[in-house]
Amino acid sequence: MDITSLGITGVAAITVICLLIGQGVKCTSLDNKYIPVICGAAGGILGVAALFLMPDYPATDYITAAAVGIVSGFAATGVNQAVKQMGGGRNG
Repeated sequence: MDITSLGITGVAAITVICLLIGQGVKCTSLDNKYIPVICGAAGGILGVAALFLMPDYPATDYITAAAVGIVSGFAATGVNQAVKQMGGGRNG
């Protein structure tokens, strides 16, 4: 599979990568309150990288690419909380 054929799916890929980064941060001694900021920053960096790697990426400039990535990073923390709350409030 060629990475350039992903298009809009690349946005979902950024969310999944940020979710993985957030889960990795949970394993460290760093306070969990920083996870959304870390996921947002990682998403911004990945968004700008995707601007260069994927021709069908839904942004045409750096600011929009960073914004799309940041929103995807923040979405990763929302996905984590949704799964956590659907599981009956168990920690995980």
